[in-house]
Amino acid sequence: MTKKILFVLTILMMSATTDLMAQYDDYEISFVDEKGRKQEIDVPYGLEFEFVDSMIRQYHIETYLHKEESCNMKDYDPETDRETYIARLRRMPTAIDMPYNDVVRRFIDRYTKRGRRQVSLMLGTMNFYAPIFEEALEAYNLPLELKYLPVIESGLNANAVSPAGAAGLWQFMVSTGKQYNLKINSLVDERRDPLKSSWAAAKLLSDMYKVFGDWHLVLAAYNCGPGNVNRAIHRAGGSKDYWEIYPYLPKETRGYVPAFIAACYVMTYYCDHNICPMATTLPVASDTVSVNRDVRLDHIARVCGLDSRQVRELNPQYRRDIANGSSGAAIVRLPASAIPTFIDNQDRIYSRPGSNRRSEVNVNEGGSRNNWQRNNTPANSQEEDTDTQSDQQNQNNQSDGSAYETVTYDEYGNPHRETIRQ
Repeated sequence: MTKKILFVLTILMMSATTDLMAQYDDYEISFVDEKGRKQEIDVPYGLEFEFVDSMIRQYHIETYLHKEESCNMKDYDPETDRETYIARLRRMPTAIDMPYNDVVRRFIDRYTKRGRRQVSLMLGTMNFYAPIFEEALEAYNLPLELKYLPVIESGLNANAVSPAGAAGLWQFMVSTGKQYNLKINSLVDERRDPLKSSWAAAKLLSDMYKVFGDWHLVLAAYNCGPGNVNRAIHRAGGSKDYWEIYPYLPKETRGYVPAFIAACYVMTYYCDHNICPMATTLPVASDTVSVNRDVRLDHIARVCGLDSRQVRELNPQYRRDIANGSSGAAIVRLPASAIPTFIDNQDRIYSRPGSNRRSEVNVNEGGSRNNWQRNNTPANSQEEDTDTQSDQQNQNNQSDGSAYETVTYDEYGNPHRETIRQ
């Protein structure tokens, strides 16, 4: 009887291990699903946990976020059964469908196990960005749970740049950013501007919903482009169900909607997984000023008595820390308390050039021996001595009527001698 019990327990333990058996790395999740099929899914960029180290160096996190000392939850993820996940997802007040399946579970596990520290940071950081996201989404009458899209896109890092070149909280590519009126050049990248990029993202999501009419397909198209989604629909025989076209999508997009559902889940039920959010103190209110010349952000900070990192983080769109007002009015965001100081000290702020670019230069056209020698020949060189002696000899020859030698110089300063006989 004892042997039978041990055998049954062993089988149960093996089954539990198989259910949770998944290999995780920073870029891919591999596991065996309930039907015994091996699944390999690329991880969306914002779920690569290298973001944690870059996030904690951000000014607003260092300044306004700190560990919640009153949180007494034990730092481990309690086991949760399938029925509980399904019930919790059903209770979430969302307009977007939030179904449960094995793939969704893998991404929830990624957040609640390996990504606990990142979730804690993102919960605190969301206090800064949620009002901006919600205002833009509300303006286009979009589901407010889309505010969690930047969680999987960028890990809520406004300066995130993917290997493919997508940038900012919403990870716009250059072409898409410009299509939605985001200014992108060598000095300015408005994809990193939380306010402007959020409104551009809301407009983009609204436009794609008019095309697909299904939020799961919109999310897939946001990740891999409408063309890939349309091709997947055709390969699936015309089905417009994300879970039907799933195998025909790129590897990352197969994990994109499950990752979004997992992000919405963990940002709602983090307490049930013993995750303490970072405590947040209210950041200082900010306001904007307009500049019509090139101005360095660190110079503004010095004149206004501000931390240069704070000014830089309030203006992440300026790629080289230069507000380029010379090409059109540039907006600079500052703490509201610093606005009067800026206005009172504009002469000082504008007195220092914003860049080393020159407005006008003189061109050395060459062709003159004296100019060439002065700019290119070392003083007291042997060549200078030889040429001087030759010139002196020519003058002597001309004075007595005999043959003389002339020396001319080409555009590169090379001497050419010619003997002239009279």
